[in-house]
This record gives sequence, structure tokens and C-alpha cells, in this order.
Amino acid sequence: MVRDVEQALQAGHEIGDAELASKAKRGDIDAFGELVERYKERAYMIALGFVGNPDDAMDLSQEAFVKAFKAMRTFKDGCDFYPWFYAVLRNTCFNFLRRRKTRKESSLDAAREYGFDVVDGAPDPSATLERKELRALVRAEIDNLAPVHKEILLLRHYELLSYKEMAGVLGCPIGTVMSRLYAARQALKARLTRYMTESGGAAFGDDVGDGRGGR
Repeated sequence: MVRDVEQALQAGHEIGDAELASKAKRGDIDAFGELVERYKERAYMIALGFVGNPDDAMDLSQEAFVKAFKAMRTFKDGCDFYPWFYAVLRNTCFNFLRRRKTRKESSLDAAREYGFDVVDGAPDPSATLERKELRALVRAEIDNLAPVHKEILLLRHYELLSYKEMAGVLGCPIGTVMSRLYAARQALKARLTRYMTESGGAAFGDDVGDGRGGR
């Protein structure tokens, strides 16, 4: 049984996540290894978004896969693997953050740009520096949000998930996703506006954090 996955891949047949997860549940290590290969980079980037430190993110993503393998007996056959695994990864990261009360590193410096819209000035060196500083500020303020707010922004603006997809991984109705996202954007806007007001800069509009249209 453990060679079924390898033989199928060599033959050019794509095996779905649900089938791989079902095989892994029955003890097929190769099947679980294929799931790890499919999601290891995504898991690492999600963990990096939560905890900020590359080494911690690597450790936590690997820890989550180990926990997931040990818990495969609880996986329901026929279900999507990633939403189930995401819950394991999320809990692993949240437990880590609860243990670590403070940190010095900025959470999202090594992560990909989220795509938040800001007003661009003239294309001169000083304006470029200001935009870089503003992006760094946005990333730092996201890191300072409550975990539930940071998570929803991470899923929407890094993972680029639709509302339906977010509802699937979070296990809640789409309406709840929309309300959480709105609250997260408002919290981010408040933090950024407060900073800009105190520093004498311009306030942010209602579209802060909304780098893509609704789906």
C-alpha cells in the first residue's frame, strides 16, 4: 500500500488530497509525505506571518505536520485536508504566541507583500523611502493586532482566500468571516490613523487593508 502513491506519481496520475489523507489515516507514510510536499511552503509562510521569526516559523510548521500525522486517526475520510491541517497549524502557532509574551522581531518583515493600498507620491528617492517606511509600519501594526484580527488579514491578503475559502478553513459562516475582516480592517485603520495623527501625517481612508475586491 505504501508504494501506491509513488507508483501513481511515476505514472503521471494526480492523487487528490482527500485520497492521500485517507491513505495516510491508514498508515501510508508516503501519502502523508506527499501532503507535506504540497503544503510545506504554504505552512511555513502562514507560520511566519503569525510569529515573525523564520527559524520559529520553520520549527512550528514542522511541528504542526508531526502533530497532524499523529492525529490522522481523527481525520474524516472524504474531507479536504488543508482546512483540517490549517486548524492544527493555527493552534500550534497560537500556543507558541501565548507562551511568548513579548518579542523584538517585526512579525512580517520576511513575508511577501500583502497588497495593501496606499497613496503613492512622486517617484523620487524620498517618496520611495516614505513608501517603504509606510509598508513597514503597516506590517508592524498588523503584528500588533489581536491574533484573531491578524489571522483574518493573513488569510485574506497573503493567502488570497475568498470569503468562502476562509469560512472553510476557519469553520465558521461567511457572515462571520466578513464581520471579522471588517473589524480587523477597522482595528488596523485605527492604529495607523493614530500613528499618522501623532506623527503629523495624513489619515487613512476606509479602504486601508483592502487590497483586493470581495469574493
